[in-house]
Amino acid sequence: MDVILNWKGRMLFEGVGGSGFVQKLDTDASVGGDDSGARPMEFIALGLAGCTAMDVISILQKKKQPVSDFKVQLHAERADEHPKVFTEAIIEYLVTGSDVDEAALLRAIELSAEKYCPAQAMLSKAFPIRMTYKILNDSGEVINEGEYFAKHESV
Repeated sequence: MDVILNWKGRMLFEGVGGSGFVQKLDTDASVGGDDSGARPMEFIALGLAGCTAMDVISILQKKKQPVSDFKVQLHAERADEHPKVFTEAIIEYLVTGSDVDEAALLRAIELSAEKYCPAQAMLSKAFPIRMTYKILNDSGEVINEGEYFAKHESV
């Protein structure tokens, strides 16, 4: 994989990868930016969330699960001192659909965590990642919830 990052002045950069989509990276004024783009660490968190989200929804669709809405929320804690790395993350899968099978969701999360998601495989070597889930009905009420415990070694 190759990416190119072009400096646009102050702390603004535009990055493009093989897909051709341009992304802006910037920071806030307190450290010389204009707050006109996402922060680099946000891209890392988005990459992790996006990688596992695409796996899980794809597997649920293949299992013909009646998903009407799907979200992944990721919360990452950071170290107080520089380089302020992620020290842990919680990935929460929010799946809406009255008849979504919990076992099918757990299997989808397992396959993503253990087999398919390269971002999770790589980042789990650097910090612990917890995975939780909620299955909601179409009214937004929680039908079921739980946690998936990865089988592979995390830090």
